[in-house]
Amino acid sequence: MDNKEINTSRRRFLTLATAGAGGVAAVGVATPLLASFFPSEKAKAAGAPVEIDVSKIEAGQLTTAEWQGKPIWVVNRTEQQIKDLPTLNGALTDPNSNDEQQPEYCKNPLRSIKPNIWVSIGICTHLGCSPTYRPDIAPADLGADWKGGFFCPCHGSKFDLAGRVYKGVPAPTNLVIPPYKYLSDTTILVGED
Repeated sequence: MDNKEINTSRRRFLTLATAGAGGVAAVGVATPLLASFFPSEKAKAAGAPVEIDVSKIEAGQLTTAEWQGKPIWVVNRTEQQIKDLPTLNGALTDPNSNDEQQPEYCKNPLRSIKPNIWVSIGICTHLGCSPTYRPDIAPADLGADWKGGFFCPCHGSKFDLAGRVYKGVPAPTNLVIPPYKYLSDTTILVGED
């Protein structure tokens, strides 16, 4: 009779121990599975808005940042570059930016909030190459109507310093302007209106 009580106690202990180990294993399996349903910190950061200090960009210079894995260009246009933009309208496919390639607040001749600071996604609208910044005036290889802008070496697309595409090039539309806003006179936030 003493032997029977020991076996019952042992069975109860083994049953509870096995159930406890199974519960711990279930939690161990469920934790990474549930965690996989939520984006990683790296993924959250890749889509997060990006702050850019524009006070350090000299007139005529370009700086590049990254937002959502895409290059973001910020150009501090000179007064002369701004004056030259309207003279190019006849050479451009969409000089008035009628295509929806920019937020409503950038649907103006300069395609920007402030005249001198221009923000764009640095990807050609033809096949996704990254054009080069060519602020030089009228180089022989870009044509007499060139007043500075962006040249895509992959297939020869040209864009002016407002990101408007020239006629007769493979790129079908102007460069895309991302949503952005000014946090202060010297800081912009790309990724939010």
